[in-house]
Amino acid sequence: MMRFLILATNNQGKLQELRRLLAGTGWVVQAAPPDFAVEETGTTFAENARLKALAAAERTGKWSVGDDSGLAVDALGGAPGVYSARYGRNDGERISRLLAALAGQADRGARFICAIALAEPGRVLTEVEAECRGVILHAPRGNGGFGYDPVFLVPELGKTFAELDIAEKERHSHRGRAVRKLLSGCSRGTSIVDH
Repeated sequence: MMRFLILATNNQGKLQELRRLLAGTGWVVQAAPPDFAVEETGTTFAENARLKALAAAERTGKWSVGDDSGLAVDALGGAPGVYSARYGRNDGERISRLLAALAGQADRGARFICAIALAEPGRVLTEVEAECRGVILHAPRGNGGFGYDPVFLVPELGKTFAELDIAEKERHSHRGRAVRKLLSGCSRGTSIVDH
């Protein structure tokens, strides 16, 4: 029996990543309806993930996953944070703005953070959060990934997210770590593999 899980986004990069990460679990990941939109009024990634998951579950009547993720840069007091996707009109503009904000900064430490909420209509079933620490480079490197991936270096790997192959990125990324937590059901005892 196929079980459907709605991803509360129309971001194709996130959709493809989640499909790969949940491959073999029995869940078929579908995008939210094309006109789906949620105003991200939360002040944390977790709040926004909850808003998205609940809205998608109400809209579709199916279990839904809300993912909110972004980049928190130490020298910028955690910015762009929950505004990561709104830091510019496209990836190039967001990266340019970030690099300009860090011009002359010695501290280039940063974290990619991912919060995921799983909901059914009217109720959040479980939520998890994970992060990956790294360093912001002075210029982009690599052609893979999306978003801030070309400037986010994982020091122990010596590569940016944009230089990692898919399997490496899924092992090390904030989203990969969050999905593994979700699958293990570590938050509130609800695992999507049990249903």
